[in-house]
Amino acid sequence: MIGKITGRVDYTADDHVLIDVQGVGYLVFCSTRTLAALPPKGGVAALYTELLVREDNLQLFGFMTLAEKEWHKLLTSVQGVGAKVALAMFGALGTEGVSRAITLGDVAALKAAPGVGPKLAQRIIVELKDKVAKIISMGAAGAEQVQADADVVIDAPVAVQPRAAPQASASAGSAAAQADTLSALVNLGYGHGDAATAVAEASGATPDLDSGGLIKAALRLLAPKG
Repeated sequence: MIGKITGRVDYTADDHVLIDVQGVGYLVFCSTRTLAALPPKGGVAALYTELLVREDNLQLFGFMTLAEKEWHKLLTSVQGVGAKVALAMFGALGTEGVSRAITLGDVAALKAAPGVGPKLAQRIIVELKDKVAKIISMGAAGAEQVQADADVVIDAPVAVQPRAAPQASASAGSAAAQADTLSALVNLGYGHGDAATAVAEASGATPDLDSGGLIKAALRLLAPKG
């Protein structure tokens, strides 16, 4: 199994990149967002990879983060979602957008991806809605940092310290859920202030929610209105 590729970019196309690893070229299929984030020709790139094995073909798919790779596995476990359809969803929505759409049951958002119709979007939501919180909690960290010597350092997810964690008098379990939720929301790209406000409002309305439930409730509060 090829789990990660690190090498120099030889060329990029509409749906793949060729990465030269010590003279061996690996053709890796990626989402449009991942391709846009790669360095130009000659630059060093590092991708987490998933090898798809078929009877007559081997295809390698690349991801910038472990969270994106895990999402790809989950999406392709749904009947009707192929590997390239999953990449199209990342290209249209990003992993954060996919997470929000499934959590909120937003069929219209998922339909924005090429190859995803209303029935497939509904199936994705039904089958994966209970698995979203686990991947969100992984955090969006993990992006590769390419050093001058071509070594790649993967940043470990860093939990946001609950300096401004709401409801200081809450129980230890509730406080831990709030801290986990705040970290997950910040990793998804929300501002610390907006995220903390949503966490406070959600936990105030339902104090006994666990991390998964609190993430879902806070995302609903942060979702665009109208």
